[in-house]
Amino acid sequence: MSTLDRYVRRQWSRVFFIVMLGFPILVIVIDLVDNLNRYLSGGLSKARVALAYVYGMPETMFLVLPAAVLFATTFTVGPMGRYSEITAAKAGGISFLRLIRPLLILSGAAVVAGLLLGEAAPGASSKKAELLGQKQVRARDYRPNFVYRADGGWVYVVGGLEVRPRAMREVVLEREGAGADYPTIVIAAQQARYVDSTRRWTLLRGQLRYLLGAGEELAFAFDSLVPRHLTERPEDLLAEPKAPDEMRYAELGRYIDALARSGSDTKKLVVERALKIAIPFTCLVIALFGAPLAMTNPRSGAAWGLAVSLATTFIFLLLVQLSKAIGAGGVLPPTFAAWFPNLLFGALAVWLMRKTPT
Repeated sequence: MSTLDRYVRRQWSRVFFIVMLGFPILVIVIDLVDNLNRYLSGGLSKARVALAYVYGMPETMFLVLPAAVLFATTFTVGPMGRYSEITAAKAGGISFLRLIRPLLILSGAAVVAGLLLGEAAPGASSKKAELLGQKQVRARDYRPNFVYRADGGWVYVVGGLEVRPRAMREVVLEREGAGADYPTIVIAAQQARYVDSTRRWTLLRGQLRYLLGAGEELAFAFDSLVPRHLTERPEDLLAEPKAPDEMRYAELGRYIDALARSGSDTKKLVVERALKIAIPFTCLVIALFGAPLAMTNPRSGAAWGLAVSLATTFIFLLLVQLSKAIGAGGVLPPTFAAWFPNLLFGALAVWLMRKTPT
């Protein structure tokens, strides 16, 4: 690694980590000012509140990651142009593209970090909500009258669940279909027993119905039935079902497939799922965009770099929200809508690169 590469990496990394740590801390301080009295009056200890905000860090860092890359790129390339370091490098036979190569490598590493943060954020955010009392944690051995959304489009309606006897009563299992080729299935049973050795539920004294559409159906009575899809343990059913924003990429994909098979509109969820990949890759796009942009006015000071970074971040976030609405409304394909901000900024980056003397 050359001396110039080490210098560029050091300058970029310093700004990047300041933003990655500074922005989440700023968000925490603002939120604490607004809600600390409510947390403490609700019986939460200071240690519990502090731990909750630690769990909230991955989600905040995931969202701020593209902005951190943009700030780091702007405040690295901008001063180098202002102090004629780029001119000196060009005079030594080093092109602009070669000069910013370390920035692109670091931005690629930020993409990987973003993918990891995107997978960690849902679970950590759920834990934060539990610690702050925003999400109910069930520790009881009994749960009455609840609905549980499972994989494969199945919905369980249960009159009562007892964990220790491993039993349920008044159970209705339903999978919504879309016609005779994929019929709606309804299973109703008076009781259900869970056997730990087989890890299966046995439904007792009930009826199985296939709704084929156009008023046609098939119905069968049974004394006992072991459904293949009902694999959740009693402890799993005791927990609260997850919301889509609490699911990881693969888990959300399975949930979308289940809803699509049942005929539900999944465009909004498809956009949200695609953004879990698109936002980390924004880091690389924004680095290609920010480096030549920082060279457009090399004689300006730090205020120029700050203004450019904030304005670009605001425009990008506005585009992301607009893309969500467009994708959910079906104006554009959902996956394309999620990637549209990246494509737009990528095209602008290519244009700026072509205008920048290399």
